[in-house]
Amino acid sequence: MSKATMQALEMPSWSCVTEKRMAHIERVTALLDEWAQKLGLSAEEALAWHDAGRLHDALRDAPEHLLRELAGDSPDYATEMLHGPAAAERMRRDGERRTELLDAVRYHTIGSANWGRLGRALYMADYLEPGRKFSRADRAYLAAQAPHDFEATFRQVVRARLEWSLREGMRLYPEAVVLWNSVR
Repeated sequence: MSKATMQALEMPSWSCVTEKRMAHIERVTALLDEWAQKLGLSAEEALAWHDAGRLHDALRDAPEHLLRELAGDSPDYATEMLHGPAAAERMRRDGERRTELLDAVRYHTIGSANWGRLGRALYMADYLEPGRKFSRADRAYLAAQAPHDFEATFRQVVRARLEWSLREGMRLYPEAVVLWNSVR
């Protein structure tokens, strides 16, 4: 990733993302920024949403050994699920104290029933960002609905993500099942 792109979103020096991943991060962040504006969030909450977007995949392309080292409390996660816990731990080590932000980044791939609005927004934006090639019309509709009916949109995104995991024969993590049971 070029230094100019890193500076555009103020990525930390420890981030490890490809240009393709950076484009995803930019789209997620833009969607969160749009929703924050439409929802009339306070400056503090809008900044947390922005930071969640820019940091959620900051270690997505890091080597497995680094991810496992940082995500020490998540040893049973598949490798592709470690970047959230690893980034949250790195943020914590760097002095990040916004617990809701750390939890949003930590669980953005699997979900958490303990989330407030920030975690739910990141979970949705990561799935609904317009660069993903599947179900474009459905996802665009949901993205447009998020500021108007946040909880119903969140429920639909949780359902869609779990249905995809089941169709693909993916593992359902306990946190995802608890999340579904909390919103159904």
